[in-house]
Amino acid sequence: MSASVRLPRSDGTVEERRLAEPAQWARPSGPITSRVAFAAAHVVADPLGDNAPGAPAALDWEATLAFRRHLWSYGLGVAEAMDTAQRGMGLDWASTRELIARSAAAAREVGGRLAAGAGTDHAPADLGSLDDVTAAYCEQIEVVEASGAQVILMASRQLARLARAPEDYAKVYGRLLEQVSGPVILHWLGPMFDPALHGYWGSPELPAATDAFLDLVGQHAGKVDGVKVSLLDAGHERGLRAALPGGVRLYTGDDFNYPELIRGDGTHHSDALLGVFAAIAPAASAALQALDAGDLPRYDEAFAPTLPLARHIFTAPTWYYKTGIAFLAWLCGHQPGFTMVGGLQSARSVLHLAELARLADDARLLPDPDLAAARLRTFLDMAGVPR
Repeated sequence: MSASVRLPRSDGTVEERRLAEPAQWARPSGPITSRVAFAAAHVVADPLGDNAPGAPAALDWEATLAFRRHLWSYGLGVAEAMDTAQRGMGLDWASTRELIARSAAAAREVGGRLAAGAGTDHAPADLGSLDDVTAAYCEQIEVVEASGAQVILMASRQLARLARAPEDYAKVYGRLLEQVSGPVILHWLGPMFDPALHGYWGSPELPAATDAFLDLVGQHAGKVDGVKVSLLDAGHERGLRAALPGGVRLYTGDDFNYPELIRGDGTHHSDALLGVFAAIAPAASAALQALDAGDLPRYDEAFAPTLPLARHIFTAPTWYYKTGIAFLAWLCGHQPGFTMVGGLQSARSVLHLAELARLADDARLLPDPDLAAARLRTFLDMAGVPR
């Protein structure tokens, strides 16, 4: 096989490119200790399933779980059933419930760390009251806790629709935090990831929303392991993490600025819960291993080439980043085909995905260049790109 491929450019030309040899990424010999780091994992669609828009999700369970074992093998925790797994964008609750149970069993087999999202997406969109929202959350929390995974309290579209003030959020989350059995991760997902969450925490103004969020965390700090913030705003994250109560982590969800935020400023640092870590797991592990060893130049060296790739994957409309994650997993041999639940493989253009391949190659993240080139040629042939 040949690792050469002709990749289209945005100017209408086609580039002949020979894919680079991959970097030799070492797996850690023990747990990563300097930071807590989760990769939010995607799901692999069954290529023989009817994964059309609006249809129930059909998963390739073997490939889905193998991908999680890949993440654990690099010393990363797995954040399960999050937006990266297409919550609210094709993954229905029946499949989500089974996914959490299967992943929890796999985590026990390998001693992997697992946290899982609990939300309200199984309930009707037109829930009538805050009590209904609370009840919907409790149903999913029960599933996550029964599996043995740590609970991540996801943002709720129904709560965003019903709430009229910060007090409404405080009422719902306060009741949930009083009931959970162990410290949870609170997820602040910004509207760039889900437009239905505009004005979450009771205000469209970021300072006011932040004040309300900090009040909630402060009142329930004993039940909050950390907060996962996905706003793509490094300055806001630095200010928020400095204001959190002692012992409450900030898990960065900033896929644009993660190297500097995880590295820290000498006083504060962020831990990590990132969708991009699913795409760059070997490099992320290498960076964190370097941080464990106090080798900051090697940390920077491992992360630097991944940043252009991450910013491309998460470019607007950001909520379609899952398509890039699945495409790269296919190029890397982690799944048999490039298909997604809900037909979401159509959500990014051929040009976008060709550039993603270039950037992944620049970062030396394609473990088998011959396989990646063959799959790219197949994909580009189907799209009508001339060889």
